[in-house]
Amino acid sequence: MVGKWKRFDTAKRPQRQSRFLSPIIWAASFPKARAHKSIIDKSGLNPNKDGQKNPKLKPPYFILCNHNSFMDFMILSKAIFPHRANYVVAIDGFLISEWLLRAVGCIGNRKFTRSISLVKNMLLARNNGDIVVLYPEARYSLCGTTAVLPESLGKMVRKMNVPVVTFICHGHHINEPFWNLGNRKIKPTEAEMKQLFTAEETQTLSNDEIMSRIREAFVYDDYAWQKEKGIKVKAKDRAEGLHKVLYQCPACKVEYKMESSGTKLSCAHCGKVWEMTELGEIRAESGETEFSHIPDWYEWERENVRGEVHGGTYKFDHDVRITSLPNAKKFRELGMGRLQHDRDGFLLTGTHKKQPFEVRWTVPEMYSCHVEYDYKGQGQCIDLNRTDDTFYVYPQGSEFAVTKVALATEELYQMVVGREG
Repeated sequence: MVGKWKRFDTAKRPQRQSRFLSPIIWAASFPKARAHKSIIDKSGLNPNKDGQKNPKLKPPYFILCNHNSFMDFMILSKAIFPHRANYVVAIDGFLISEWLLRAVGCIGNRKFTRSISLVKNMLLARNNGDIVVLYPEARYSLCGTTAVLPESLGKMVRKMNVPVVTFICHGHHINEPFWNLGNRKIKPTEAEMKQLFTAEETQTLSNDEIMSRIREAFVYDDYAWQKEKGIKVKAKDRAEGLHKVLYQCPACKVEYKMESSGTKLSCAHCGKVWEMTELGEIRAESGETEFSHIPDWYEWERENVRGEVHGGTYKFDHDVRITSLPNAKKFRELGMGRLQHDRDGFLLTGTHKKQPFEVRWTVPEMYSCHVEYDYKGQGQCIDLNRTDDTFYVYPQGSEFAVTKVALATEELYQMVVGREG
C-alpha cells in the first residue's frame, strides 16, 4: 500500500436510489434521448417460447450493458423508467460527489479487480427488489466493438438468480468516440433490450452455456451499424485522435508514427495518407486501402501484438508520471517512476516521501486493463487497480501507444490462462 490515506470503502452497503433524486435523473436523461431520437426496442423482453403469453418483466432483474459513452447511462435510464436501479460505477466516477453517487444508487468498484465486496453489494441491491446494472466490459469501447468479457460473469449471473436482460446500444461510439470525445449529434441512435435468461435458466444452464449466450448477445460493431444505416458524420474533425487507436501503419508496419488531423489519418514515417469518410470508412488517398473498416485495422494490430506476446518479444518499459486515487476525494501525486509490462505482468516502481515502492500485477490477475487517451487533459494514461488503490500512470515521450498495452494485457492473459488450462 502506497501512502497512508483513508481508502474508498467498497464494502459500504449500497443505498436504494433516492425517490427524490430519481426525477432529476429522468430530467437529465429524457432530453438526451429526444435530442438523439433514440429508438429503444423492447420487443425482446418476455420471450415467448411455448405459445403462452408471458407476464411483463418487473424488477428485480440484472441488466448487462455494452459501453461506449456516458450517453449509455442516460438512454438506459429512459429504458427502465419508472423503475429504480443500482449501477456499478468505477471509483473515479465518485469524484463528482461520493454522497450524491451513493444516493442515486451507485455501487463503487475498482476496474478489473476481483472484489468480494462488489458481489455482496450487488446481491444486497437485488434483495431490495430493484434493477442491478453492470457494464461488464468495464471500459468504453476503443473502436466501437465488443471488449473482453470476464469469465466470472457467468458465475455472477448464477448468484443473482433473477432474470437477466441485455441492453445493447448502437451509435453511441459514432456520436462520441472514446478517442475524440464530444457530441457529434448523431440521430437516430438505437438500443435493443432483450431478456437473455429467466431466473430458472440461470440455475439450470452451465457456466459455459451462460457465457456463450452472453458473448453472442454482446456482438456489436458501431461502424458496421453506421454504414448499414447510412448515417453520415459531417464533422470536420471526425478523424482527429484516431491515430491513438490505429497506432501502427499498415503500409510500412512502423508503430507510433501515425498522426491525425481533421478528416485525415497519416503516417509520418512513410507519408501515406488516408481519409475518414462521412460514413466512417477509411480510404487511402493513393495506392491500396489496406483496411477500410476501422475495427479490421484494430484487429490487425491485435494479431501483431499476439505474435510479439507468443514470440516473447513484447515489452513496455517507460518512465511514467504516477498519481493515485485511494479514495473519492482527490488524486494524489506520487511523482515520476517506471512502468514495465511483459510476460511477468506489470511492475510499477517509484518513490513516495523518500520511500521506494513497487506494485506488481501478475498476468493471471488482469484479463484486461483500462486506458485513457487524454485523461482529464493530461495525456494518454494507463490505470492499474488494486483493491485498495488505483494508479493513474502517464507514460512520457512519444514512442508508445496505450492501445498496444491494453491489447498486450489481453493477449498475455489468454496465453497464460490457456496454457494453465
